[in-house]
Amino acid sequence: MTDLDPDFIGLPLAALEEAALEAMAAVPHLEYGDLRVHRDRLEAIHVRDRDLISLTDSEPMGFGVRLVVDGSLGFAASSDLSPGSVARAVRDAAAVAGQLRPLLDERVRLAPEPAHRATWVAQVEVDPFRLATDSKVGQLLEWSQAGLLAGARFAEAYCLSVKEQRLFVSSEGTRTVQQRVRVHPVLEVGLIDERGSGLMETMRSTARPVARGWEYVEQHQFAAEAPQLVEWLAEKLAAPSVTAGPHDLVLDPSNLWLTIHESVAHGTELDRALGYEANFAGTTFATPDLVGSLRYGSAAMHVTGDRLEPFGLATVAFDDEGVEAQRWDIIRDGVLVGYQLNRQMALRFGDGRSNGCAFADSWSHLPLQRMPNVSLQPDPRHDTSLEELISGVGEGIYVVGDKSWSIDQQRYNFQFTGQRFYRIHQGRLAGQLRDVAYQSKTPDFWGRLEAVGGPSSWILEGAMNCGKGQPEQVAPVSHGCPPAIFRQVNVLNTRREGR
Repeated sequence: MTDLDPDFIGLPLAALEEAALEAMAAVPHLEYGDLRVHRDRLEAIHVRDRDLISLTDSEPMGFGVRLVVDGSLGFAASSDLSPGSVARAVRDAAAVAGQLRPLLDERVRLAPEPAHRATWVAQVEVDPFRLATDSKVGQLLEWSQAGLLAGARFAEAYCLSVKEQRLFVSSEGTRTVQQRVRVHPVLEVGLIDERGSGLMETMRSTARPVARGWEYVEQHQFAAEAPQLVEWLAEKLAAPSVTAGPHDLVLDPSNLWLTIHESVAHGTELDRALGYEANFAGTTFATPDLVGSLRYGSAAMHVTGDRLEPFGLATVAFDDEGVEAQRWDIIRDGVLVGYQLNRQMALRFGDGRSNGCAFADSWSHLPLQRMPNVSLQPDPRHDTSLEELISGVGEGIYVVGDKSWSIDQQRYNFQFTGQRFYRIHQGRLAGQLRDVAYQSKTPDFWGRLEAVGGPSSWILEGAMNCGKGQPEQVAPVSHGCPPAIFRQVNVLNTRREGR
């Protein structure tokens, strides 16, 4: 799929654009204005065992208008896609800006950005919204039934598909039209822990959401993976419990991505560092005065932000402020060197230009500074494989998959667990362990990073549901990373801790 949907092109986009720009031109003291028109498709299929549990299909559609008038920000939105509604929204946004002006401690200023005029459509082989719903439901039922036939006590499958279409127009001359598709397939199986707690234990596929079409769902072959998940889970339930204490860890990308997300990506949002998220989700220890000096991790740590990575969940050509997609360093040689920035935060940081981190999850919400794809880069000198990393560990633990996590409000103290844990003995995997979680402080943990895998071991992971803001907005984000060795990280026995 390389073309814009006819249904989106058929909307009165030109008339809405003309109405917005004409109304903005009539606003006294206007410094900036933009119009965002959204049309989204969302489909969620959920099956359990042999039954369809739920099927939802929605199409939220509307527009939002944002103005900066005499240094004050105003916003208005509507689901009425008519020129008259857009003109009213511009007037309403100007009125909101006027009401807020006496409350301002400082003027709202946006970093400059060149005008852009472009259309961008993400490459997708199979549009999930052009497939028969019965066919997709049948595929998910096939996955869950394969788990039941392999001995699972329950099996569950889920898939969320999203198509996002947007028109952005600004008073600065930018006009962009964009379309992208994302899918998030999940398969989970469960068994009874008959030797331990007697409770249900579960294991999920490590397949992650991506900005691709239904071809990704079909290529993963979930029905073939289901018996393997049941086998792995049975082996885990029969495995010995881990001995707590310091252990060398090899973290698979399917586990490490979430640690990156929580301890690095959220920790390097400038609005959080300046206190804008303190009420809802905390601040960060990585404050602006430490840029260029904070030792975030070892010299093997190179973290970038980008909106460019192919199939990345946060990949676009332009963000929701009309800023062109970029790639930049956040941590280089283990040292904090940059932040994630939208146009307002870019001036607060003194950087001069946003790096494209504005996103709104709905036409009815203001764009917030949101996470791009934030990734740990592989070793550029050696294409080290996962097997080679494991061979370099005498005694340790190899962790696969993500499960639960906990981190404090300064992104400093954390605890993570996973789906599967393998003992490493003399450089080889020696069966599974259970009850494993690792705990550390962010700079101490990343300071224990000894080595990362090479380019061929780098995998793109991520999540569809990163939450931020009040009212809360949900954003999709990818995190690429290779496997990595961390030396002597504190490991907890979760069974004993639970007691």
